[in-house]
Amino acid sequence: MGVPISAILFGGRRPKTIPLVHQSRDWNHGVFLGSIVGSEITAAALDLKVGTIRRDPFAMLPFCGYHMGDYFAHWLKIGQVAPDASKLPKIFYVNWFRKDENDKFIWPGFGENSRVLKWVFEATQGTAKSVDTPIGIMPAHGAIDRPEGVTEEQMDELLTVDVDGWLKEVEDIKVNHYPKFGDHLPKQLNEFLAQLEAKLHAAK
Repeated sequence: MGVPISAILFGGRRPKTIPLVHQSRDWNHGVFLGSIVGSEITAAALDLKVGTIRRDPFAMLPFCGYHMGDYFAHWLKIGQVAPDASKLPKIFYVNWFRKDENDKFIWPGFGENSRVLKWVFEATQGTAKSVDTPIGIMPAHGAIDRPEGVTEEQMDELLTVDVDGWLKEVEDIKVNHYPKFGDHLPKQLNEFLAQLEAKLHAAK
């Protein structure tokens, strides 16, 4: 019968813009979040300029054996045919790699990530303290147990929606990412992108 899955986490290595964690509003919105995953290029990737963003949707681009746009459509179909949408896994986007103005990691990572996972578990059970934001559902202030050495101000930075940064993100997706998929791109994803842009402008 399969193994029940409560949560799916996507993530990339992003020194700014992307918060520590946010949750999709529903399954289709989660597919949208998965489709825009990207990581900053490091010195290990010599084919691209360091500091630019390489999109790796669902962290699956090198491994997908068919058109990625069809892969997105497959995920959307899972939501369409599910007999009970409430039993679909909750989808989250995590980023352990935010940096401060001194190029130092803000979040300690490693075992401390369990503090974020605790909030994820609570979200799957419907008990998490959360707030709705232009990019999705995020932890409310104080909802994540703060690690030793991380200040309240740093937690606020980790969980703040960078509106201007996200608007740049939207533009990059619109101009450089989604066009690569041509007519294979499900129209719902462009609709989510337009909704995100509108919500961000409304928040300015």
